[in-house]
Amino acid sequence: MGRTNGSGDASAPDRRPPLRLVAVTHGTPSAANRQAVIRLVDGVASARPELDVSITFVDASNADIGAALEAAAEPDAVIVPLVLSAGFHVRTGLSLGLDRIGGSARLAPELGPDERIVEVLAERLLAQGLGEGDTVLLAAAGSNDPRAVRECFETARRLGQHLGRSVTVGFIAAAIPRLPDAIEMIREVHPGSRIVVGPYLLAPGTFYDQAVAAGADAIADPLLLPDSAPPAALVGLVLDRYAAVEQEHRERA
Repeated sequence: MGRTNGSGDASAPDRRPPLRLVAVTHGTPSAANRQAVIRLVDGVASARPELDVSITFVDASNADIGAALEAAAEPDAVIVPLVLSAGFHVRTGLSLGLDRIGGSARLAPELGPDERIVEVLAERLLAQGLGEGDTVLLAAAGSNDPRAVRECFETARRLGQHLGRSVTVGFIAAAIPRLPDAIEMIREVHPGSRIVVGPYLLAPGTFYDQAVAAGADAIADPLLLPDSAPPAALVGLVLDRYAAVEQEHRERA
């Protein structure tokens, strides 16, 4: 049976305005990080000009993510976390923020794992000059949340399939193996092999700087750059995360 739009006509178009899209980042952004993320959100707004799109930066030093989100977001919104894998702190904080906002606010899943991210990671590595004999090391931020850690290993598996070679994972913080230890291990197992790091990081910032300093032979760019347009695949990914939640909201209304 078809669903009506409230007037009894199942075939009539749904004229209700779309929910707002509120992109949320969590961290202590540098100027380059902020500009790169803003470029992504601008790309989302340009792709869907009929949407009300905004961005909220939640500082990592804020112990109460829920309160920060409540102060910045509004009801009748879809909150899209601009994180590749959300740890317990972020997931719980955003959920609490939604409870405080009330209304019809909904939380979309984090961006990863996703094949579109893998494609951009591969493009960044190839642009770095990835060679046949190079060893690829995925550098992830790390988390105390086992689910977030598993998501990083899943991304490495998918990237390995895409590139046709094995990919090792090293964590910048909070999880093991730590990135410098992973580099040392690869040098012991594959002496002479060039180690190329693919940063599983959305944008430049503190974690990227730490990955650069970890001692690999080369490191690719992060997924977003402050002086370049965002990859269309990532714009589409953000919109897909939003659209799935927005559609579910309409079906339940």
